Amino acid sequence: MARTLWDSTVGKKTVMAVSGVIMLLYLVAHVIGNLKIFFGAAEFNHYAHWLRTAGEPFMHYEWTLWLVRIVLLAAVAAHATSAYQLSRRDLRARPSGYVHKKPRASYATRTMRWGGVILGLFIVWHVLDLTTGTVHSGGFQPGHPYQNVVDTFSTWYGNVVYIVAMLALGLHVRHGFWSAAQTLGVGSRTRDRALRVVADVLAAALTAGFIAVPVGVMTGVVS
Repeated sequence: MARTLWDSTVGKKTVMAVSGVIMLLYLVAHVIGNLKIFFGAAEFNHYAHWLRTAGEPFMHYEWTLWLVRIVLLAAVAAHATSAYQLSRRDLRARPSGYVHKKPRASYATRTMRWGGVILGLFIVWHVLDLTTGTVHSGGFQPGHPYQNVVDTFSTWYGNVVYIVAMLALGLHVRHGFWSAAQTLGVGSRTRDRALRVVADVLAAALTAGFIAVPVGVMTGVVS
């Protein structure tokens, strides 16, 4: 039954919707955590330490964090795989383009695929920058996330990469939220307008919240 569901277009869209909701919940929690940087180094570093000790003593050190990472990684993999396979299926069904190419979809809809690629590359860079410190500038300091964030956004390329990715994220969330609602059967004639408003507000709030951090460093509010 699971294989039959996965092989169907509806099944792949459902996987995309559910995995998208999981990632969206993570993004909401993540942006709230990120904004703690405006309360100072002690508050932000304490929050980062709490992420590693959450669930103790029932959970061992970092077990809860790794559980979240595994669930998130599985959601990203499922989302990307289903998106790629749906895209290939769409191309096979329509190998030649329409004669009249009049775009009717929104800008966010038309850039969903490229937005996904940008976000995928950003995730790799973000992990290598602020989690492992592999590509971090200024000398990575384990256990000092506040200083590491300031170092990253003290470089022009760190700001450019992050801001471009967050703008792509906003477009992705805006269209993705709407699509997921339709796939999961939440949408209806009476709810469609409200869902569009929620999608717009959520996308704008997440984009503004994430971009506030590099802007805070660039303006000296966070230093």
